[in-house]
Amino acid sequence: MIGTYFIMFSGCGVVVVNVLYGGTVTFPGICLTWGLIVMVMIYSIGHISGAHFNPAVTISFAVFRRFPWSQVPSYICAQLAGSLLASLTLKIMFKITPEAYFGTIPTDSYARALVAEIIISFLLMFVISSDATDNRAIGELAGIAVGMTIVLNVFVAGPISGASMNPARSLEPAIVMGKYKGIWVYMVGPIIGIMA
Repeated sequence: MIGTYFIMFSGCGVVVVNVLYGGTVTFPGICLTWGLIVMVMIYSIGHISGAHFNPAVTISFAVFRRFPWSQVPSYICAQLAGSLLASLTLKIMFKITPEAYFGTIPTDSYARALVAEIIISFLLMFVISSDATDNRAIGELAGIAVGMTIVLNVFVAGPISGASMNPARSLEPAIVMGKYKGIWVYMVGPIIGIMA
């Protein structure tokens, strides 16, 4: 819950700050923030929770017998709770204008956004599986590899879909702000991509 909270607070927070304060962060800054906060959380609490900040990743690990199914509900509840608390924090801290919405909405067609989410989620899980779960990889570098993958994914897919890769990243801001346009893309795309 704490890991997902800080990922959402920093990643979504930088989106809000960039809009409300005249674009001072810039798009590359937003991309770097998402990657850096995931990297920081992996190194800070990955040894406690296995760096599960994403329901789609948790489900994928369970499907492929890398994580016990009995713990999946509690992990997903914690992830959703962390995302919800961060979204509420941002709503309380800032006067969120429609332009500063910190959730994800397809800016192109739903089909393009869905394909983007599938591809970037697949890439994310490919790197997680390669670096974080394969004992032949250099485990100490997993946080850097995963964080940089997120930076690259946000650069490529951010303008199309918002580069969610995480159902909790999209669902809770939608609930808090009451904006559900295209929300199904962010429930379906990451799960398909991560399971592929």
